[in-house]
Amino acid sequence: MVDVVISGTGLYVPPNRITNEELVKTFNEYVDQYNAHHKADIDAGLLPPKQHSSAEFIEKASGIKARHLVDVEGVMDLDRMMSKMPEGGHGDQENACFQAHMAIEAGKEAMAQAGVKPDEIDQIICSAAVLQRYFPAIGIEVQHHLGTSGSALDMVMGCSSATYGLIAAVNAIKCGTADRILMVNPEIFSTMVNFRDRDSHFIFGDIATAVVLERADIAKSKDLWKVTGTKAETQFSSNIRSHYGPMTRLDDDSMLRDDMFFVQEGRKVFKELLPLVTEFISSQLENDGLKVEDLSRMWLHQANINMNMYAAKKLLGREPNASEAPTVLDEYGNTAGAGSVVAFHKHRSDLKAGDKGIICSFGAGYSIGSLMVEKL
Repeated sequence: MVDVVISGTGLYVPPNRITNEELVKTFNEYVDQYNAHHKADIDAGLLPPKQHSSAEFIEKASGIKARHLVDVEGVMDLDRMMSKMPEGGHGDQENACFQAHMAIEAGKEAMAQAGVKPDEIDQIICSAAVLQRYFPAIGIEVQHHLGTSGSALDMVMGCSSATYGLIAAVNAIKCGTADRILMVNPEIFSTMVNFRDRDSHFIFGDIATAVVLERADIAKSKDLWKVTGTKAETQFSSNIRSHYGPMTRLDDDSMLRDDMFFVQEGRKVFKELLPLVTEFISSQLENDGLKVEDLSRMWLHQANINMNMYAAKKLLGREPNASEAPTVLDEYGNTAGAGSVVAFHKHRSDLKAGDKGIICSFGAGYSIGSLMVEKL
């Protein structure tokens, strides 16, 4: 059985950045407009008034200070409060659609870091929480514009999209169906956000990650991470959900229904999912003959600061320090499936040969996916 290494990672961030303060300004204007419009029903006790948000509330609840979005103008438009997909290519031969464009740019950085050319890539796996379209596959469009060889495919796995894409790549290389795979993870989850909902309007940002995985014996990069183990687990739950899908167009009243957006039962998710995550990681370590103390770093899913710190504290038996479980929430927000890979991309350069870590995602599904890695 061949050894598989991560030899390069890449990141693309949309240029549109919005702070908590900017987001709250539009949201509170909407709240004032709503409460004024429904004043009679609110005064009569038939409707509850909507509550203002604040930058302080957002940061305390999530650890988020800002995020990048595919579009800010539509989100800040009081009459719309929804993203507009940027103009440009629509999957034609000359111009990539925006989600593919994000993946392409991240992929270029990952390949440059790995020291490989596009025609040395055997397969592209495009894995994301939501896709801009169903077909043709976004991955095939990325393949077309990058000029990679072999095949490409799309995957959708909610908050674990990146790790499940990585696990699929590891398995393909170990089975001998590919020597090198580029996993791209372009997340555009802000398009699923209800920016009129106080509990969720601030959560998500958009980003693309990319990872080159290859057989260890052909890798050229000076920054190699051997994948020493993988694990995946799912358990059905509707506590994180959206009912938007191909059937939506058949329902005349569906487009602005709340359940067409991202919906989350936050307290239930915290109570139910985190015990699954800590047990999942503990059992993976035990099966690999490791203890949590053997890990130099945990690159965890970036849902919110409280979930990350709870999981890390439960595993370590104490408060984690910033280097043990780094977060990127303040700068990027919750980036759906991308968070753990963003953390790995930005917080690994200080580690040395022999250091071990875990890249772990968890969320909608419920789904949990992880890769144990060791610096070579």
